[in-house]
Amino acid sequence: MADVLTFTDRGIYCPAGEFHIDPWCPVARALLTHGHSDHARPGMDSYLSTDIAAPVIRYRLGDIRIDTIRYGEVRQIGGAQISFHPAGHVPGSAQIRVEVAGQVWVVSGDYKTEADGLSTPFEPVRCHVFISECTFGLPMFRWPAQDALRDQINRWWAANAADGRFSLLGSYALGKAQRLLTLLDPTIGPILTHGAIEATNAVLRAQGITLPPTEQVVQGTDLKSRTGALILCPPGAPATPWANRFGSSSTAYASGWMTLRGIRRRRGADMGFVLSDHADWEGLNSAIRATGAERVYVTHGYTATYRRWLEEHGYDARIVSTAFEGEAADPTESA
Repeated sequence: MADVLTFTDRGIYCPAGEFHIDPWCPVARALLTHGHSDHARPGMDSYLSTDIAAPVIRYRLGDIRIDTIRYGEVRQIGGAQISFHPAGHVPGSAQIRVEVAGQVWVVSGDYKTEADGLSTPFEPVRCHVFISECTFGLPMFRWPAQDALRDQINRWWAANAADGRFSLLGSYALGKAQRLLTLLDPTIGPILTHGAIEATNAVLRAQGITLPPTEQVVQGTDLKSRTGALILCPPGAPATPWANRFGSSSTAYASGWMTLRGIRRRRGADMGFVLSDHADWEGLNSAIRATGAERVYVTHGYTATYRRWLEEHGYDARIVSTAFEGEAADPTESA
């Protein structure tokens, strides 16, 4: 029996439906798991995404031809039956289920199993073959509880505010920045944003996603009256001239990679908060078990190590190379 999906130099391809999933080179029809730039690339003739993800994808890619689909809606494309299911990664992110002649394959995209109160929570999808990311596929990666993380971030911010310092917090503009907003205590002080984050906030608010009030930092913003504010910015921003305007400040990054203290030291951060929109070790293992898949392809991350782990636990595990990047180990990069 032919494989439902194949792996090509343009991306994951379904011959029966003549479409690609998250292709990295121009193709006729692209099905997108979400709007991060390593999964949603320009140049496709047409796109299909969830209705929740589409506004951000349009904002990022411009004037594109994009159709939408709701979670759980079944659609026939050629000889393939497809549906999109919650991935819990960022608002609108999806796993894509593809069924051909009774064989079911699922492409995970990026996912996390912990509900964050912002994205539609992850739902496991039963399948014969699961194509899974494994960005954090080592036992050392175990995420703290959100309540504990909330306390850590707000204590850091409150201490800085009490000392008259700004708090610069680096995070991805889509997903993680909004998740951080839900954790911040606005009674500590104002919450300011870099333009890249505020633009994404505006897109999400326009589609009915509720976020706490924020103010974009622009030329002429009176920073003296906002001393002690927290500034949400992309990971690369603290190392640019943009950050010089704040004067006395403390810098932190929010990333799963903050588990590794050496990365925080190399970037000169005062603090590192362990927060990721990808599954941790337990999340990966629980998600794969829940699929019931007999074969698992792993992509981006610790693929060789995680493949061996899966093989030791009875899976037909394989590695597939893609252009997907996962969460950058270097916090100056952004997705």
